[in-house]
Amino acid sequence: MFIPRVNYVPETSAEKQKYADQYYEYVDWFKKIPHETWYLNEHEPKKRLVATFIQHPDHLKKTVIISHGYKGNRETMANYAHMFYNMGFNVLLPDDRAHGDSAGEYINFGWLDRLDYLNWINKLIAVKGEDEKILLFGVSMGGATVEMLSGENLPTQVKAIIADCGYSSIKEEMTYLLKEQFHLPEYPIEPLVSTINRQRLGFYLGDVSSIDQLRKNRRPILFIHGGKDTYVPVKMAYENYRATKAPKQLWIVKNATHAESFWYNPEAYQHRVGQFLKTYF
Repeated sequence: MFIPRVNYVPETSAEKQKYADQYYEYVDWFKKIPHETWYLNEHEPKKRLVATFIQHPDHLKKTVIISHGYKGNRETMANYAHMFYNMGFNVLLPDDRAHGDSAGEYINFGWLDRLDYLNWINKLIAVKGEDEKILLFGVSMGGATVEMLSGENLPTQVKAIIADCGYSSIKEEMTYLLKEQFHLPEYPIEPLVSTINRQRLGFYLGDVSSIDQLRKNRRPILFIHGGKDTYVPVKMAYENYRATKAPKQLWIVKNATHAESFWYNPEAYQHRVGQFLKTYF
């Protein structure tokens, strides 16, 4: 969708402003916790990708890799990092291409990012050892990123996936937003954007599908989605859920809007995630 990078995190929606104090408490924790900075392509400025790694003191040989949302960065996932850290996980938080401290001119909505995450997984195994157990977790665009990653040939160390409010395909998501938010038709906008995207990033919007990737998925997966999500419609959660033949669970958080499920009830969120991990991790 050739959206150029933005070098700031946009304001959150009005309905999420009420969580601001809690959010900044998590960010403070994130800034103070001992951590390492990891890189991919460290010596190639135009391709350099950056991540924060937080080692849990208990050394339980399990790491969650957390994928952030559209125009977010690793710091915006501090609340999830805190939750998983409290559950005994090491935490690896990358900045996607064209986000945060990573290089890149254009946001690619998870499609090229999925290959970067494959490289982060391999780096993690190289650093932490073959016996590291890995969980993939993402929200919004990050949810779609881990869904798209699920169809790749993942190392055996990857044990499970949690995708919170990911879209089923970029084309469907764009068409939905054109209609709902901008009252515009799919044609001629989508084909035009798709063609420019092919020139800039090497793929058409129609090439990018969580559903197609989930059909190849073999890992247990938990889908989470807000029942009042008007940004990524809840029907996409059902489409994604139906697509995979792997062990799967779907949790619709009835009154939550987009990416609000955690904030709506953090205890319930952690409990549900914990139950899933107890069964499959």
